[in-house]
Amino acid sequence: MSDIEITETHKVHGGTLSFVRHASAATGGHMTFSIFVPEGEGPFPTLYWLSGLTCSASNFTEKAGAYQKAAALKLIVVAPDTSPRGDGVANDEAYDLGQGAGFYVDATQAPWKAHFRMETYVTADLLAVVEANFPADPARRGVSGHSMGGHGALTIAMNHAHLFHSVSAFAPISAPSRCPWGQKAFGAYLGSDHAVWERHDASLLMAAGAAKPYDAILVDQGTADTFLESQLMPSLLEQAAAAGGANLTLRYQDGYDHSYYFIQSFIDDHLAFHAERLARV
Repeated sequence: MSDIEITETHKVHGGTLSFVRHASAATGGHMTFSIFVPEGEGPFPTLYWLSGLTCSASNFTEKAGAYQKAAALKLIVVAPDTSPRGDGVANDEAYDLGQGAGFYVDATQAPWKAHFRMETYVTADLLAVVEANFPADPARRGVSGHSMGGHGALTIAMNHAHLFHSVSAFAPISAPSRCPWGQKAFGAYLGSDHAVWERHDASLLMAAGAAKPYDAILVDQGTADTFLESQLMPSLLEQAAAAGGANLTLRYQDGYDHSYYFIQSFIDDHLAFHAERLARV
């Protein structure tokens, strides 16, 4: 086993839920994640869940209600923190920048570039530590997420299709280069060159054909989400799928908002979606 600290363990639906702390070269400090491992020997397919603004490794873990279905499907579920943290890590008073708001990019601008390298963390450090210490099959990985994490799931999947074989999202920030959340974060982390932003915009990537390695992409969006038009802009993702030949299923769920009550209601569908695709690998 590599150098990890397991800070909590709980038996859940016959499996084991652990909270893990480990050193990350990408972020230059310690990171945390939760991991549910179903009963049995494995190796198991693994779903990586990326959470949204203000979240930690605990939000999905405690609120999504995912583990009964994950246990039945024999699926590992990993939920990392959303940013580096600590006294020596840059921060901002606003909720949508800094700690808790890493946006799953590698920052190139001061003061963020020293620690905010979340794309490399997810695609290198996190995969390595999970697969070195738990019965996770490196050939069968999926990625999903919510809001900022939905943006992260879509963009990381399209930029790293060799690492992930399935992708879905809940209420993703579909066009961050064209919404206030994304413009603020990208300007701070990546600088003023909008051409650099394009690699981290799901709608632009999808329109350019980057989703073609995936046989299907599942996205759920609540119609009562207060961020629907101002920040999430799912219609741009639909347009991009048509332009880029992506097989996108975008389900508008009537009356659902942006909360984890929405995620609870449809998480089983997403787990089954990933399990089905990872079983084919």
